[in-house]
Amino acid sequence: VLDIFMAFPGLLLAIAVVAILGPSIPNLVITIAVLYTPGMVRIVRGSVLSIKQWEFIDAARVIGGTDLRIVSRHVLPNVLSPAIVQVTLNVSKAIITESALSYLGLGAPPPAPSWGQMLSASRWFLTTAPWYALFPGLAIVFSTTTFIVTGNGLRDWLDPRRR
Repeated sequence: VLDIFMAFPGLLLAIAVVAILGPSIPNLVITIAVLYTPGMVRIVRGSVLSIKQWEFIDAARVIGGTDLRIVSRHVLPNVLSPAIVQVTLNVSKAIITESALSYLGLGAPPPAPSWGQMLSASRWFLTTAPWYALFPGLAIVFSTTTFIVTGNGLRDWLDPRRR
């Protein structure tokens, strides 16, 4: 099922889900969850399948470690690093997706603030007042870059192999 969701282009799937559910903030949250959950699940599942084959898991089992202890002390710390990096990348992608959907008029309804709505409204003033588009665009770039850099820093800090 996850592979089917991942086979569709992201923005096209988001437009289809919002078109079916209607433009609202809860539907936007559902759309973003549907869009980015499959990648997260695949990364966590792949990490767990890889880690459970490592020798220290067998050693923990041999000395009498329970499944809960093995998961909490050995598997989870090794899965946490790639999961956090994926979450921060997904947050930055979600910001861009929400902005794109709001730009197209499929995001939150107009009283709700949205950088995509601001960009959409400012396109008529690009020749006379380009800063109307500049500041929401810079906000999108700054926020997505901040999440990506934070994710990379957390990955380095949480990586158990670096300890």
